[in-house]
Amino acid sequence: MGYKIVVVGATGNVGREILNILDERQFPVDAIEALASRKSLGTQCSFGDKTLKTKDLDTFDFTGWDIALFAVGSEATKKYAPIAAKAGCVVIDNSSLYRYDPDVPLVVPEVNPEAVEGYAKKNIIANPNCSTAQMVVALKPLHDRARIKRVVVSTYQSVSGAGKEGMDELWRQTKSIYNPVDNAPPTKFTKQIAFNVIPHIDVFLDSGETKEEWKMVAETKKIVDPNIKVTATCVRVPVFVGHSESINIEFEEFLDEDEARDILREAPGVMVIDKREDGGYITPVDCVGDYATFVSRIRQDSTIDNGLNLWVVSDNLRKGAALNAVQIAETLGNRMLKKG
Repeated sequence: MGYKIVVVGATGNVGREILNILDERQFPVDAIEALASRKSLGTQCSFGDKTLKTKDLDTFDFTGWDIALFAVGSEATKKYAPIAAKAGCVVIDNSSLYRYDPDVPLVVPEVNPEAVEGYAKKNIIANPNCSTAQMVVALKPLHDRARIKRVVVSTYQSVSGAGKEGMDELWRQTKSIYNPVDNAPPTKFTKQIAFNVIPHIDVFLDSGETKEEWKMVAETKKIVDPNIKVTATCVRVPVFVGHSESINIEFEEFLDEDEARDILREAPGVMVIDKREDGGYITPVDCVGDYATFVSRIRQDSTIDNGLNLWVVSDNLRKGAALNAVQIAETLGNRMLKKG
């Protein structure tokens, strides 16, 4: 059995990755359409050995289509997702619009696959924030064993998390460092990103945290356990692709680092690379194009009774967005087959 699939926002970084991953994972596709705004109308997108020409999102009829993978911003999603859902097409949304809606499941298939059952309330499933997605893949198997009380996380997020504009700005500014004639002031970011780090992602809230930091708190609670306390500091770094996270975890029970390492080695979606030697860990450059969430630097935190430290790295365009969306579609499809 195959599905009729629509990719909305097919010309963007995440949309193109969705098309690549649908083909790589041999998702059962009977028919597929690539949609974009009118300014990108007719742009060609690759889907395996096929070339798709984008069609106009504004006039597209979703009737008769099974799944729409949305990779557009919240404003466009707000307009078009309800149209698709009302037409009977299940929406898997990569924006932040529906993540905190109690009637919309927020799903990471390795963590809470059963949550997809809630899609029927609005015919919509939400994809989490990129930094949350990789973190909860690592947290969930440890939480099942020793119950997590508190998480302190600092992120090192690549510029691709800010889209093509973010990647272009890092490229322009890097070139301008070596050629001062080519001035490249910040336009996408609040400060120079080349050879710099910026402790600011998304808008500031009254609490003093940024919205990106708030997202990690709220989404971890919704996906894993509402009782987990989370505090985050989110930082943009001059890396093109791949988010990294330094995670400190406090458990209710003692969990030995060796047991944690063994648990993570068996966990779905996790790859442990943890040798205590030069280069015995994963960096963003190493993870690009891979499906896995990589975990390194697993070690006891001696400052508390039940603490561990982890270093977690993943391709944010894949597990942080496109891959997770396709995995949700796979989970949904499997459950449809079981019911059918």
